[in-house]
Amino acid sequence: MESLQSDYQSAEISTQDRTMLDYVVKLTKDATKVSRDDHAKLRAVGFDDRGILQITLIASWFNYINRVADALGVGRD
Repeated sequence: MESLQSDYQSAEISTQDRTMLDYVVKLTKDATKVSRDDHAKLRAVGFDDRGILQITLIASWFNYINRVADALGVGRD
């Protein structure tokens, strides 16, 4: 059994959390591949439109901040 940090797909988490993390990974890798089907999967595990928006905004914000920090060399020696 893996920890959440090392491999969320093998970690003991709820179906809702796993579905959310699957969505966030897809959004992070290529947001253009996110579809209505992905939103339907989130709704099926209990997220409403507001929750989907919040997940999307938070994940996108972290992606943005990390790219800015990487581009500016923040945290590198």
